[in-house]
Amino acid sequence: MSRVIHPPESVYNLLPKEEDHPHKPPRYVSKFRPAVLIETKSNKHAMRTMGPAEVEVPSPHNYLKSHSKESKSAASEFIQTRKDAPKKPPVPGRMEVPPVGCHTEKNFIKTVKILPMKPKPAAILDIKGYKQVLENSGLVPKYTKKKDYGAVPKYLQQRREEQQRAREDFEDFMKEHREQGGLTNLSEDRRQAVLEGLRRTWDQLHHEYQCLPLVTETMSQRSHRQQLETQMAQVENDITLIQRFRTIYVPS
Repeated sequence: MSRVIHPPESVYNLLPKEEDHPHKPPRYVSKFRPAVLIETKSNKHAMRTMGPAEVEVPSPHNYLKSHSKESKSAASEFIQTRKDAPKKPPVPGRMEVPPVGCHTEKNFIKTVKILPMKPKPAAILDIKGYKQVLENSGLVPKYTKKKDYGAVPKYLQQRREEQQRAREDFEDFMKEHREQGGLTNLSEDRRQAVLEGLRRTWDQLHHEYQCLPLVTETMSQRSHRQQLETQMAQVENDITLIQRFRTIYVPS
């Protein structure tokens, strides 16, 4: 390691060595320089061939005067001032009769009279003195005193009338269809009898379903359970349908 840093002495080290100067690269010159020179020479400068512009020689009589370069506003119109205006007629005396047409029946005293402003009733809400106007606070019955309070709105009445008309139209249509197709209306007694029969059927299916074992091991037990569940769901739908509609038509 020491020999690398400090090499051994030699006679050749005493010989003069030529200095190695770094080579300087050439200066950068753009390749578009000739085109730029040609374009610059093609455009002639101002007054290169024609000379200076002809300007009128200033005259000694037309010299620059003071305030001659200031902008002058347009001549303002004549405005009649208070001094030039004609004087108004004098105030009539106390005993003079006012001219005809100027009398009025308006009571200016009553009109100009200012009524004392009364504070709106308010309620104190907290110990800090915050108060709120009672009219819009909700503490005073305001809407219950209206004339139309509690009445059915007009849009609800219109909607009920529309539903009633639609129901009547449907009944007329079903009546015509019943007369053409031979449909009969299911009576209330028969409807109740059908409901009772469906409920008894559902009770039987439910009792049979409750008697099934908790653990279904075979495929036949699983299929039997699924069949009972399907039948019970169908009977429940039939009961709901008959209970929902009072008017039921069946083919005769």
